[in-house]
Amino acid sequence: MGNIGIIGATGAVGQAIAKELHAQGRGYVAVGRDQARLEALFGGDPLATCRSWDTESAATLEPVLEGVESVIYLIGVEYWKFDLHPILMRRALDGARAAGVKRLLLIGTVYPYGRPQTPRVAESHPRDPHTFKGRMRKEQEDLVLAAHVPGVFETVELRLPDLYGPGMERSLLTSAFVNAPLGKASQVLGPIDKPHEYAFIPDCAAVALRVLDEPRTYGRFWNYGGPGAITTRAFVDEIYAQCGKKPRYQVATKPLLRLLGLFDPIMRELVEMNYLIVEPVILDDSALEGVIGDLRKTPYKEGIARTLAG
Repeated sequence: MGNIGIIGATGAVGQAIAKELHAQGRGYVAVGRDQARLEALFGGDPLATCRSWDTESAATLEPVLEGVESVIYLIGVEYWKFDLHPILMRRALDGARAAGVKRLLLIGTVYPYGRPQTPRVAESHPRDPHTFKGRMRKEQEDLVLAAHVPGVFETVELRLPDLYGPGMERSLLTSAFVNAPLGKASQVLGPIDKPHEYAFIPDCAAVALRVLDEPRTYGRFWNYGGPGAITTRAFVDEIYAQCGKKPRYQVATKPLLRLLGLFDPIMRELVEMNYLIVEPVILDDSALEGVIGDLRKTPYKEGIARTLAG
């Protein structure tokens, strides 16, 4: 398969995909909004080409994707600007088709499912988002799946749970990874004794490329989950244990988020999504395993060690 374009390459998942492509000896085009940052991150890789895209225009994406056969799309937006997701997706789809791209993979989230109606959520679960962010993500993925034309422009989505791993700057667990080595208290979202699921970013990168390379995956969306359910308390305790420190928490429950939201826009937006902590979505990814085979799932203990080392 020819060059792969990573739209949104500067994020943690984009960087992990680039590393996986490099390990496989495959050329790629790193696409982002900041040329200087692209060069800083990927300029030293002989397999990489760095190209910036003015996201205000679909037309500017066409020359950026020249020579690209497949695209992985993972542009992020500010948490209070989720209305941009379908807007940017339309521009990316238009630009990719104009450039002659043949395949597009969207890296998605669990948001479009809404509240879980089953203990484990398979792809057959209703898409019934009750939040604004969920509706915007659903609109985004609807655009991608509607664009699928077999043999002409083929599309697929890979849904991921909450993530952690090297290079992740904004995560539910970032505070713990930063503060545990210092013996300081970590800010975590509560309740912290509910089961949750996290996927290790390098695993996600490897699975994303397998989905991209498998013709049978196109035309629909797929789940990819973590190595099992774990409570936030158990996860954070393991981080502190590996640092040789006693666990210390500052737990933010929904009422506290509302209060903090008066001063912090991110905290304000987290109120809407707090249901994912109280009613977690645990993904069933057996369908994907049935198509591409065994799924890489790094155990939490190992993933935490690698994240701390990174």
